[in-house]
Amino acid sequence: MVTQAKQSKKASTSTKTSKKEKAKKLGSLTTHDIPRNDGIPFDEAWLDLNINRSAVERRTGSLPGRRSVKKEYQAAWLLKAVTCIDLTTLSGDDTEGNVARLCAKAKQPVRPEILAALDMQDSGITVGAVCVYHDMIEHAVGYLKGSNIPVAAVSTGFPAGLSPIELRIEEIKASVAAGAEEIDIVISRRHVLQGKWQELYDELSAFRAACGDAHMKAILATGELATLTNVYKASLVAMMAGSDFIKTSTGKEPVNATLPVSLVMVRAIRQYLEATGYKVGFKPAGGIRTAKDAINWLVLMKEELGREWLEPTLFRYGASSLLTDIERQLEHFVTGRYSADYRHPMG
Repeated sequence: MVTQAKQSKKASTSTKTSKKEKAKKLGSLTTHDIPRNDGIPFDEAWLDLNINRSAVERRTGSLPGRRSVKKEYQAAWLLKAVTCIDLTTLSGDDTEGNVARLCAKAKQPVRPEILAALDMQDSGITVGAVCVYHDMIEHAVGYLKGSNIPVAAVSTGFPAGLSPIELRIEEIKASVAAGAEEIDIVISRRHVLQGKWQELYDELSAFRAACGDAHMKAILATGELATLTNVYKASLVAMMAGSDFIKTSTGKEPVNATLPVSLVMVRAIRQYLEATGYKVGFKPAGGIRTAKDAINWLVLMKEELGREWLEPTLFRYGASSLLTDIERQLEHFVTGRYSADYRHPMG
């Protein structure tokens, strides 16, 4: 009996150690840990397709009701979601002080006492990136020094993308020179609406070249593309041109990230992967504010693309307030009580 107890204790300790070792990896992966999408020559034959909206809406409508994650499993999924957040501030009144606070939160996104209660105090959890305007890049890089958290910069005339292309390309180069490791570019929506796919490909190829070693996230602004068929085609063209991620929205459109649009985009990612072998990331952005939303998107990624797309290397949320609700849900799991909003002054 004593021997069995010792063996049982040893096995329990081994399991605990294993969990902690895995936890240490939660916040350590970046987009630079997988081979980049080099793109392929433009092939208009790929665009001979139509999307069935009703079928898409049926599929996504079933996700929240059929996939319920509770208790400790919910806490684990929410911690995973934290590591996939691009913590964002894109306001006209951004200041160095705001960015300093955002970066501090990015490095310690969940309060230490909550992590300790979850036995995750040694996890090293951070968010996936900090996303800012060009003027704030150097401040963000300074505040994040030594953290392994990349700075993402919105570029190319964000959010409308209507400035001259020469200026948009120079803007990318300036942001890379300032220290941004990821560039969130916006496409010219008119190319999609007019069916000018070659022009869209050429534009994105130029942006990709300007990014150099920085990873490019192509924002499609799906709320302004009129149809799901346009969303699918724009996703394929963006990947053909070498986008490392495709992203739903700027967050400034009337309609931003939705599950139907996301399903269409991840199906395009799957098609591109099967045809080329390149893994392209996905970033829903705009309107994702609750822990329940976060889990719905994780479930979508797991079911459509697999476990690998639950890492910040291939999945990000573009969000500013999402982290606040996730932290509140984690505190509720630990204490049985919901905390006041003032306990989470920035997320």
